[in-house]
Amino acid sequence: MNPIANPFSPGAGAPPPELVGRDSVLEQVKVLFGRVQKHRPEKSIIMTGLRGVGKTVLLNEMERIADSYSFKSLHIEAHGGKPLGVLLAPHLRTLLFEINRLADAGDKARRGLAVLKGFVGAIRLKAGDIELGLDIDSEIGTADSGDLEVDLPSLFVVVAEAAKERNVCLSIFIDEIQYLKHDELSALVMAMHKIQQRGLPLVLVAGGLPILTGLIGESKSYAERLFSFPDIGALSESDANKALQDPVQEEGVRFDKAALKEIFRLTQGYPYFLQEWGYQAWNRAESSPIELSVIQDASKLVLQRLDENFFRVRFDRLTPTEKKFLRTMAELGSGSQRTSRIADSLGVEIGSIGPVRAKLIHKGMVFSPSFGELAFTVPLFDEYMKRIMPEFPVVEE
Repeated sequence: MNPIANPFSPGAGAPPPELVGRDSVLEQVKVLFGRVQKHRPEKSIIMTGLRGVGKTVLLNEMERIADSYSFKSLHIEAHGGKPLGVLLAPHLRTLLFEINRLADAGDKARRGLAVLKGFVGAIRLKAGDIELGLDIDSEIGTADSGDLEVDLPSLFVVVAEAAKERNVCLSIFIDEIQYLKHDELSALVMAMHKIQQRGLPLVLVAGGLPILTGLIGESKSYAERLFSFPDIGALSESDANKALQDPVQEEGVRFDKAALKEIFRLTQGYPYFLQEWGYQAWNRAESSPIELSVIQDASKLVLQRLDENFFRVRFDRLTPTEKKFLRTMAELGSGSQRTSRIADSLGVEIGSIGPVRAKLIHKGMVFSPSFGELAFTVPLFDEYMKRIMPEFPVVEE
């Protein structure tokens, strides 16, 4: 097939040709925007799911929807390199300037800029150099204490009040939210609590790994009353088939049933993997329909690409001890594993695996779906561990 006409687009956050199987969560976010626009309370949304299920794609689509509802949005990606306040400040500055430029803008937007300058000044003392170019005197005594759990709620309230004065709604999108530190997550929950208490037009839409619900619950017990936590999982077989078949049919091509069944078996319905197999199958096929033999031929190249990129970047961040731990999990089989079984397979006491378990959770490699269990955050990573470490580490007696 002509590679230029290939409809598939494997890549982190790259929009697929067909966004299928996500109608429910997209409708949920439309309800959120619509109700807030009408000054009615509604829970903000924090999506959770494994790597490769399309959370970033959904966040981008939800931002587009927010735009259609005339929300003013900011979008950040959390990571360990910058504190939350440093990530937010430049975007809040932009939002406040946009509000301030509106016709007949009142004093609250200018006050928001003054408070933001004080907030940044407090951050500078902790996080180092950060400049926003605000030619305005800071407001003393509001959001400038240096304690994020005190300052962020105050800052959000001031920004949202400025938006409300101009009949504007705001949306904050945060990707990879699980990378926020405990105090940052706590401050964010407190800020959204204050926003909801005051009925202000600001919503949070975020995405992260399944560990999020536990992290947020630990930070503030009332978080479950502030947020909805839709689980973004693999696609059903019918939705996976639609995600593959509809794009190629627009190009006058189709997959035969056996080919679709094999792709679903190999990918388990995970959207990123569907894009990879679809992409390579298209490039390998010579004519329509795309048959089972094409999928079998393409699979070796797909696995090689995944091993060298998607999986390898995560594997290379692991210590030898962490690799041994994950290889042991893989040997025990797919799905979640009891920590007691992992410890037994490693030949150690269950209490001794706590530190490596904590490090792997912090690195976003595993999560605890229920008490005493661990599972991979990356789909098919158990199979990769067996390929990259074919020799299972034998426990020495």
